[in-house]
Amino acid sequence: MAGRAVLPKAGERPDGLSLRDRAYLEIKRRINCLEFRPGDYLNEARISRVLRIGRTPVHQALDRLMLEGLVQVIPRKGVVVQPISLEQVLHILEMRLVNEPYCVGLATERATPQDIERMRATLNASAQSIRTRNREELMNLDRAFHHQISLSARNPVLSDLITMLHERSLRFWFISLNDDLQLRRIHQEHRDVMDAIERRDSSGAVAAMRVHIESSRQHIMRTI
Repeated sequence: MAGRAVLPKAGERPDGLSLRDRAYLEIKRRINCLEFRPGDYLNEARISRVLRIGRTPVHQALDRLMLEGLVQVIPRKGVVVQPISLEQVLHILEMRLVNEPYCVGLATERATPQDIERMRATLNASAQSIRTRNREELMNLDRAFHHQISLSARNPVLSDLITMLHERSLRFWFISLNDDLQLRRIHQEHRDVMDAIERRDSSGAVAAMRVHIESSRQHIMRTI
């Protein structure tokens, strides 16, 4: 992928990662996939034993997750997984609705043939994961597709913003997308965006992205 590094999948442990980063990725994966559920207390010693990583890297990872809003520290009680907030979800979607249509418009103009090939490959992989109902893999592929679009816009500041918004949305994605119909609907919405990018139809891509985000907003409001 041209430009910036590809995001690792949640829980992925590529060579060279520090123990702190490994702990961070794995705890975050478990939070996003609801293995650590909203309101659960996270005991550092227990997590350290489960992950086979020392308590210091685990503590550092939890500090980072606190800054990202995924956990909170309650005095005299400990670290707790942040509860789900519909208000926060809607705020994130408002920001996506402002920024992602603009981003996909840029991507339609600036994407290389290699960028487009990677996006299409991600969509093809999503179709297979829908058939096997692999929700974690679909969550990762959804994130990858939007990340690839943001990279193709060739605006690093915009890409970082959109990446942050999606990272904060992963739990909501996993909670809300638990039925096959919605998964197929999202896949079709992604295809509509992709087709417009391939046609170099900027206005069509912008409109398709707006439809996609608005569809997500309506579904989440019915679900959470």
